[in-house]
Amino acid sequence: MKKKLVVLSGAGMSQESGLRTFRDMGGLWEEYDVMEVASPQAWENNPELVMRFYNERRKQLQDCQPNEGHVGLAELENDFDIEIVTQNVDDLHERAGSSKVLHLHGELKKVRSTVHYDLVYELEGWELKFGDLCEKGHQLRPHIVWFGEEVPAMADAIAVVESADILVVVGTSLNVYPAAGLVHYTKQNVPIFVIDPERPPVHLSNVTFIEEKAEAGVAILKEKLKALL
Repeated sequence: MKKKLVVLSGAGMSQESGLRTFRDMGGLWEEYDVMEVASPQAWENNPELVMRFYNERRKQLQDCQPNEGHVGLAELENDFDIEIVTQNVDDLHERAGSSKVLHLHGELKKVRSTVHYDLVYELEGWELKFGDLCEKGHQLRPHIVWFGEEVPAMADAIAVVESADILVVVGTSLNVYPAAGLVHYTKQNVPIFVIDPERPPVHLSNVTFIEEKAEAGVAILKEKLKALL
């Protein structure tokens, strides 16, 4: 039986595909603080601005392709039972071929009802408009977990991490909670590999640091995992 390999991925995973992170933006977008475009208060105060921000992100995603890091993780499915828990809202893991991806913070290419949380739809194209309604007649909004909102997928993510025989952390500073706390749900003595050029603060035993960006780091990871097959 294949070992269970769980990957926690963050913004650095997609950075090498050309997707700008909030950190790249310096916390700003067109001079607006990201809290002004990624929070429930922002949607209430200036929904047009929020809509434009996510439309532009979707449009940018159309021009991006999975990088070698995404592809390398997908290829690991040949040898491991692999599940990815990602903080990213893009679909680059899926497009690279990963079959089990849990999105903690929502999905950029999906929209949902502003009233009925469970009414979620795939958006055709990149543009969501005012007047685009759910089947019950309510305006659609980005299917994104905004700052200040609960993370509905958190319980599922904890269960995935608890099942891991090997844990990989890639492209995340482990500073954003509650996602950052997931590393503490591994079973005792589970090998943990952390891929990040800046060595995030992981105070656990059995950690191997790979101080590289995602693409180079995943290539090194694949070599190291051969010893654990």
